[in-house]
Amino acid sequence: MQFEAKEKGFVTHLSYGDLHVSGDEEYGFRPFQLLVSSIAVCSGGVLRKVLDKMRMPCTDMKVTAEVERNKAEANRVEKIHLHFIITGENLKEEKVRKAIEAASRNCPIVQSVKGSIVVTESFELVP
Repeated sequence: MQFEAKEKGFVTHLSYGDLHVSGDEEYGFRPFQLLVSSIAVCSGGVLRKVLDKMRMPCTDMKVTAEVERNKAEANRVEKIHLHFIITGENLKEEKVRKAIEAASRNCPIVQSVKGSIVVTESFELVP
């Protein structure tokens, strides 16, 4: 990836489109938003695959992310809590719990921040 400076941030040209990144939301996505989005979406995508393999496909999934930042240390991201709202038939709570654990172990982005950012998960099932 190559990032080009622009007046209020950077831009990279990707096959899907241009990605504008800036510390100011008026000019692009903020870096911490991209970090949290990467963790949430990667986790959700891996979880969907795990649920499919366990023969418990979901018909819908929403992921909310709560972020704790440390202002005393450059406003670094220290904790992210992901809450999955999973819709589907025949979803078993204990199996979904195991699927979330497996997804966390197999999500490359979660594993990349392991030891730096604490990522926790919870879920609710919607029939």
